[in-house]
Amino acid sequence: MSDSLAKLAKIGSRALLPPPADGDVEFLKYWGNTAVDLLEWLLEKNGFYAFESALHVFPIGARDAVVDLESWNRPGFWRDAYGDLAEGMLFFAEDVFGNQFAIRNDRVGSFDAETGSYQHLADGLKGWASAILGCHELHSGYPLAHDWQTANRRLEPGERLLPKTPFATGGPYHADNLYAVDAVTGMRLRGGQAGSWSHL
Repeated sequence: MSDSLAKLAKIGSRALLPPPADGDVEFLKYWGNTAVDLLEWLLEKNGFYAFESALHVFPIGARDAVVDLESWNRPGFWRDAYGDLAEGMLFFAEDVFGNQFAIRNDRVGSFDAETGSYQHLADGLKGWASAILGCHELHSGYPLAHDWQTANRRLEPGERLLPKTPFATGGPYHADNLYAVDAVTGMRLRGGQAGSWSHL
C-alpha cells in the first residue's frame, strides 16, 4: 500500500465493515488495475469516514444495513437518475455534498452531483489519495461539514449535506444554506436536474 493511501486510511474512522469475503469482490475485477488497487486498499481497511465525516469511502460486502460499493453502483440505486452522465464509472467515495469520486478508464476523477460533470484528478488511486491529503478542505468539503455539524448535530452514517439553493445556480457556500439528507435521496433529487445545470 502506498504511503498516501495508508495515511488516508489511518486518519479515518474505524472500518465500516469487516474484511470482505471472496464472493464480494468479483465485480471489481472488471474495472481495471485501479479497481484492483482499490480492492487491495479496502482489504486493509474496509471503508471509513474521515475529516469529520466529510469524506466517505464505501466498503465492500453488504451487511448490517451499511451501503457497500456494489450496491452504491447498481443502476437502480441512484445512478439511473443521471442517465448517460454516470456511464462508465465506478463510484467508490464521496465528499460531504455527495459529489462522487470515480474510477474511469483506470484514472480517478470527481463527478459533480449537481451538474453530472466529470473532472480528472489523478492517474491512479495513489495520486487521488495524495490529492485528498494535499487539499482535503477543497476535495472533501470539510470546512462546511465542520461548520454545519458545530451549529446543528453530527451527521449520521449515510447522510450528506445538500444546498438549499444549489451551488450550480449561485447558492452560497455557507452552513446556513445546507441541510442533511440521506445520500441516495440526495443523489436522486439532483440527478434529474443535472443535464440542465451542466452548462452553468
